[in-house]
Amino acid sequence: MKKTMKKLVSLSLAAAMAVSLTACGSGKTSETKSASNDTNAEVNEEGSFKIGGIGPISGSTAIYGQAVKNGAELAVEEINENGGIAGVNIDFNFQDDENDTEKAVNAYNTLKDWGMQMLVGTVTSAPCIAVGSESSNDNLFQLTPSGSAVDCAKFDNQFRVCFSDPNQGAASAQYIGENKLATKVAVIYDSSDVYSSGIHDKFITEAPAQGIEVVSDEAFTVDNNTNFSVQLQKAQDSGAELVFLPIYYAQASLILAQAKQMGFETQFFGCDGLDGLLTVENFDMSLAENVMLLTPFAADAYDAVYAIKAGAEKAGITADMDASSICDSLKTAMIEISLNGVTGENMKWTVEGEPDKAPKAIKIVNGVYTAM
Repeated sequence: MKKTMKKLVSLSLAAAMAVSLTACGSGKTSETKSASNDTNAEVNEEGSFKIGGIGPISGSTAIYGQAVKNGAELAVEEINENGGIAGVNIDFNFQDDENDTEKAVNAYNTLKDWGMQMLVGTVTSAPCIAVGSESSNDNLFQLTPSGSAVDCAKFDNQFRVCFSDPNQGAASAQYIGENKLATKVAVIYDSSDVYSSGIHDKFITEAPAQGIEVVSDEAFTVDNNTNFSVQLQKAQDSGAELVFLPIYYAQASLILAQAKQMGFETQFFGCDGLDGLLTVENFDMSLAENVMLLTPFAADAYDAVYAIKAGAEKAGITADMDASSICDSLKTAMIEISLNGVTGENMKWTVEGEPDKAPKAIKIVNGVYTAM
């Protein structure tokens, strides 16, 4: 698993480079397709399983979409090289939604026209919710690797690999407590953001049960999210042994830089929103040394494809089945399988579509994600 995680980290860095090159170029990449080893295939192999993917591979959140696309494509390549799903290859088609709900629905319809039978997506929460309404109406199986808003698993055809926002809060408290990372924790979060607030609220509730005392709990909003000296000073004065950052990587990079300037040396721990920290332009990567976060996007996507393989083989689906019949079979199979993935061992799913797994974290060491 550690070797696989290294591959996924390399793909995350490749994603960051792709995003940078796209930003410098004259156009946007809006569509990618892969069939077996041919990543430029126009149509799927006859008789293959058609799996779609949706996420931002251009725009401000492209780092997340590129990571998911790369992680999923790695899994597809491995599965096809090793006999596919019950001997049948996967044809994978990933569409860009630019983190926009309308474009996500358009991408979904494009994939339907292509013949999509199952969906890995979407990457971000708002598009995932919008597409979920469509996939539910169509009874098409949808497994999001990283859509963490509660409503991303609202319908019975929807499952997810990542923890929901509240469950990321609970999982973070569990991981910090069980691994005895700290007993005194400060929290800095974005009270104007649903993702950050959802994680924060559950963490605050669950912390005491894990032997954690929240000694400082400070918020910021999008209106003043470039100067974190007040929040950091309160964390430092509180004697915090660890600072929990349920936020996105851009703000986290500023917090780490400002903590260094203050001479505030402590452990920092975040969730999947910190994925991308090492890609921030002109960021001193030494500031991220020993930062920990719950498993990143590429790993979630990799496990998503393997989960579909496990569910498909458990259900005995065939490539000539229509999407609705496949969905009905997978709804049952997903709650019966167990997967040893890079984001969790003995991973199962509940009937509500939520993952049941022990939380796993990675640490940044010498500028590289390292599995714990």
